[in-house]
Amino acid sequence: MNIYSRWFLYLALGLMLTGCTLGPNYVQPDLDVPLTFKEGAPWKEATPQDRLPKGKWWEIYGDPLLNQLEEEATTANQDLAAAFARVTQARAISRIDQADRVPRVDLNGSVGRTRTAGDFTLSGEGGTGNSLSVPFDLSYEIDLWGRVRRNIEASVADAAASEADYQSLLLSLQAEVARNYFALRSLDSEIDLLQRTVALRRENLALVNSLFRNGEIGQLDVARAETELASTEADAVGLTKERSELEHALAVLTGKAASTFSLPASPLDIEVPAVAPGLPSSILERRPDVATAERQMAAANARIGVAKTAFFPAISLTGSAGYASTETSGLFDWDNRTWALGPAVSLPIFEAGRNASNLERARAAYEEAVAGYRQQVLVAFAEVEDALAGLRILNAQGAAQQRALEAARQAGQRLQSSVLLIKALGGGWDTMAGGSL
Repeated sequence: MNIYSRWFLYLALGLMLTGCTLGPNYVQPDLDVPLTFKEGAPWKEATPQDRLPKGKWWEIYGDPLLNQLEEEATTANQDLAAAFARVTQARAISRIDQADRVPRVDLNGSVGRTRTAGDFTLSGEGGTGNSLSVPFDLSYEIDLWGRVRRNIEASVADAAASEADYQSLLLSLQAEVARNYFALRSLDSEIDLLQRTVALRRENLALVNSLFRNGEIGQLDVARAETELASTEADAVGLTKERSELEHALAVLTGKAASTFSLPASPLDIEVPAVAPGLPSSILERRPDVATAERQMAAANARIGVAKTAFFPAISLTGSAGYASTETSGLFDWDNRTWALGPAVSLPIFEAGRNASNLERARAAYEEAVAGYRQQVLVAFAEVEDALAGLRILNAQGAAQQRALEAARQAGQRLQSSVLLIKALGGGWDTMAGGSL
């Protein structure tokens, strides 16, 4: 049997032995969650997934400038770019781990020239010679206990968690753009109203001064009119400062320098979209942060199996085949071929409790991930309830408002609450209702 036949035999034997996988198989834990939300209309049952497209949910507001800002943020935000780089890293790590499924072959050629002292030769005379070697070295771990498979399982779950983290950051970014935009437009409405109020108070002050000069009123009335004008002007200046800060925040979110970014004043004129009826509570399964927690839990479960394999012997196949000679002219002659092949076994004998402690750590990490997953689901429900309650309460307040200033402020808050609801649901509700968003 030649060397290549032996290699094939050893590899075939190794692949046949890779059948046992230690550690628990992953099962998503059950959650005691309500099928309906406390706030809002009736909700139907369904099983959406986090991979469902979130769509351009902001288009339900019908504002072209908001649409533009959202597109710019998606393509130019630097935090989002960093998150995408982390996704690329996680995917690469997963591919590195998957490469352990197949043997590794390296070419480790070497060339050397040595001088031998006379005391170390039979003739008693020193000598100089060449040494040339062109070996192909093979190494392959026989995955007898499933260490490689569990490690791949964990890294694939890590990569999926990283992708969900990216989607979570993307959704948060889009929501922040919309919230800041609506807050800025609400301030535009308030500033517009205050500016008109300032104009009226100036006219009133002019009238009061005229009456004072004619002796019809006293100095106290003039002072009162001046105070009212100054107070309204101060309020307008304060709102202008708040608007500048919101504008700067939008600049950062869209990846622009604050000094080069500006938005024209435009009073708020956007209707709050109605929440579509019939949304399932299980729609929260598509929230990226919930998906991240679930994938982290799967990765932690797989690492329990990896920790268990440390208690069992590790078997590897190592081999080398190539040519060696002292002269380049005859390097690749058949008689100059070299080879070596054989298994290597590593069996843990005494490790002072290291492997047991590592297994304990892996199990505790899994329990931590389970608790984190359940907590994230509870947070998701709470955020939806908060947003639904905010819409209900602010709608009631908005209907009761009589003054234009308060109405503008409430409309801005209601729009922001609708954005928070979309973020809490993991995207727009039109997707679940059969729409394109």
